[in-house]
Amino acid sequence: RKHPLLTPGPASPLPSFPNMLPQMRPLPSSPAIHAVHRRTSPAPPSIRGLGQHGRVALVRTTAPVVCRSVASPAANQGAPAVERPWKLSDARLVLEDGSVWNAKSFGASGTQVGEVVFNTSLTGYQEILTDPSYAGQFVLMTNPHIGNTGVNSGDEESIKCFLGGLIVRSLSICTSNWRCTETLDEYLRKRNIMGIYDVDTRAITRRLREDGSLIGVLSTDQSLKDKELLEMAKNWKIVGVDLISDVTCDAPYEWVDKTGSGWEFNDNQSSETFHVVVYDFGVKHNILRRLASYGCKITVVPASWPASDVLNLKPDGVLFSNGPGDPAAVPYAVKTVQEIVGKVPVFGICMGHQLIGQALGGKTFKMKFGHHGGNHPVRDNRTGRVDISAQNHNYAVDPESLPEGVQVTHINLNDQSCAGLVFPKMKLMSLQYHPESSPGPHDSDLAFGEFVELMKNNRL
Repeated sequence: RKHPLLTPGPASPLPSFPNMLPQMRPLPSSPAIHAVHRRTSPAPPSIRGLGQHGRVALVRTTAPVVCRSVASPAANQGAPAVERPWKLSDARLVLEDGSVWNAKSFGASGTQVGEVVFNTSLTGYQEILTDPSYAGQFVLMTNPHIGNTGVNSGDEESIKCFLGGLIVRSLSICTSNWRCTETLDEYLRKRNIMGIYDVDTRAITRRLREDGSLIGVLSTDQSLKDKELLEMAKNWKIVGVDLISDVTCDAPYEWVDKTGSGWEFNDNQSSETFHVVVYDFGVKHNILRRLASYGCKITVVPASWPASDVLNLKPDGVLFSNGPGDPAAVPYAVKTVQEIVGKVPVFGICMGHQLIGQALGGKTFKMKFGHHGGNHPVRDNRTGRVDISAQNHNYAVDPESLPEGVQVTHINLNDQSCAGLVFPKMKLMSLQYHPESSPGPHDSDLAFGEFVELMKNNRL
């Protein structure tokens, strides 16, 4: 027997709501750069770029889609346009080779000039943002997805952001990390640092690898023409500029913080205490933390601090830190190194390594696109051990120019460049890369122990 409520009755017509049915249209293509073409023939009108060296960026644009209800043609007339639920391109990166890259902005707005370099680290963008060695540069992250862990106060490598801008392929629309306190967009906006996303970072990286590091201009100012931005890029120089004076500390101070217990990974720490004076050419906080964790009492001094005042402190050793720019642009720092080398044990990191090379009479040179990232293989020639290292530098020491007695202890296995030196007679050691990492693997942390041993043997 059929239930009365289940018995089908006469069909009733469905109500019609013509004004409520959305119009379905294909999504427009991304306004970002879709491909990069290298041409020797004149560019067609659809190519946007300034055409220098025949290298231009192909930009496909789509007219904005206006979403309206589909009641009738008459109903659409005069209807207000509904904004897209996604952001439109509002920023440009113009490189000195004449290519123009449309993108979307995050962080601060404005116009900024810098040297574009690419970093191959998978994560650690907050440490990269606060690494003083990136002063004057735009950092392009080759890992496409950036921002998903947000930012926090514990991952700062200095007191502020020093880089000129951040370039990423995909900016995360949400954060998911228990330490996160704010989004990357909020963080950069508060610190007046520009960022762009939805740009073809793979194409830009290939261009940098082929042509070398390029000067670029980031701008959200639509009143500036491409040719004006190109002129800014061509007129801006970074070679020969003293960038260290902008990142060093103003006065000496003591550093006491060690690596937090939850992050400590080395149990073989010295029971002795060694007084180390650190020249701040742009030192990262985790270099200081690692020294403290190895039992060192640390005094940090400005880059221009006289060598005689440092030696009057009677330190057990001196560390010359990392820093930005061209070592040839800071002859005062080279002179300081010359006055200290041979008197106490010395450890140079990154910029410090290059300054030691010059102080010993060697030469430095600018690399094609430098080393930036947390996955560079380095071999210790003394043992054959290979470490995966964190690196950030655009200059290198020419080992052929070094005097007799200086030993090349480490080489970068990607390009065979000099990555480490020792000079037993002068009680010095140096590394072209970052043994503290941050971000990066901890393979090279043993270098701090080697420096401690150098100071310990000098006491005997």
